[in-house]
Amino acid sequence: MDSAEYERKIAHRFAAFDQDGNGYIDRADFNAAAARLLAEFGTTARCDRGQSLYTGAEAFWQGMAGIADVDGDQRVNRAEFVGGAVKRLRDSPERFAEIARPFLRAALAVAAGSDLEGTSSVSAPVAEVERALRVLGAAEDVAGIAARSLDTDQDGRIGETEAVAAFSAYFTVIAPDA
Repeated sequence: MDSAEYERKIAHRFAAFDQDGNGYIDRADFNAAAARLLAEFGTTARCDRGQSLYTGAEAFWQGMAGIADVDGDQRVNRAEFVGGAVKRLRDSPERFAEIARPFLRAALAVAAGSDLEGTSSVSAPVAEVERALRVLGAAEDVAGIAARSLDTDQDGRIGETEAVAAFSAYFTVIAPDA
């Protein structure tokens, strides 16, 4: 895949993060995603799962800003996202995905209704991950296919390792519309 095609594919992913459609990715986009997940699963922001999700969203935002906010304005525009994401993906797609791990871990716990404390791994039922994907903006048909494909070991649950690997793969698929 040539550089221009790769950058076009990464730019397509920008919309998934720009939750409010204002042309920037910022802290508010990550907080809005967390708030929608909590509301969907009837979880309060003050409980341990809610706090973990907001902490994960903040860590995700800080990681994103750290790699892409070139001008330091606490917003990532499309050009910054393309530049930052492409560089990190070329370096190591798995390391790029690691910035999302705290958020993904907490989101799985919210979807599963389970606590994170004292657990080395977390997983959620496929149907609940499908709900979460819809809340985060995936089309209904895409959310179902994506959730089922995330269950790589076919145990009916999506674990943290599967979610982080899928996040990495999402940024490295060949088709920009996939």
